[in-house]
Amino acid sequence: MKKKKMATVGLSVALAILSMGGAATVATYVQQPHVEIALAATLSKSQVKTVQTKLKNWGYYTGSVDGIYGTKTKAAVKSFQRKNGLAVDGVVGPKTAAALGMSLGTTSNKTDNSSISSSDLHLLAKCIHAEARGESYVGQVAVAAVILNRVKSPDFPNTISGVIYQPWAFTAVNDGQINLSPNQTAYNAARDALNGWDPTYGALYYYNAKTATSKWIYTKTTTITIGNHIFAI
Repeated sequence: MKKKKMATVGLSVALAILSMGGAATVATYVQQPHVEIALAATLSKSQVKTVQTKLKNWGYYTGSVDGIYGTKTKAAVKSFQRKNGLAVDGVVGPKTAAALGMSLGTTSNKTDNSSISSSDLHLLAKCIHAEARGESYVGQVAVAAVILNRVKSPDFPNTISGVIYQPWAFTAVNDGQINLSPNQTAYNAARDALNGWDPTYGALYYYNAKTATSKWIYTKTTTITIGNHIFAI
């Protein structure tokens, strides 16, 4: 009788949480013997599916894309956070969402890339491959994001080709590596960056602390370090 009463109370609390959360907040529960465990996730079901899909594509998640923020999803989020220098709490907050390339709000975070030509995409992929082919996938997207952030900035050329071929802007252009053929990963990273994923938090610069020779770059404010690259504004 006591167990039944406890289960009823637990269900009532769960329903209360759901009713208070509103349309934008969903608390997902995993059934265990006599217990309901609330997994912290202020995400809609479609947002959870987006998280699962991204993490599945990148090898962090092996479960079903079902929109349920269960233990497998939380573990995958933690692995992603650990790999990318984020707070490892298993919660998709603003910083983790930004690193995943998604918005927690109602508006889309995608940029308008309808005017991006196939030649621009190819050039962006070439620069990613030349500059960051030894980096993680997130690190490759980050390099593309810097290029696109420069296009938007009034302090740099306003085209992808203008930014990439600006004198002395990229080592890979100076030493000819820009002419290497990009792989599919570089194209995928270019498309993700064009669709609004910016793991750098708006960085306009990046450098490798082990090889950088310019003291000037160290005066810039660091936003994040991904792999061998330090990103800055």
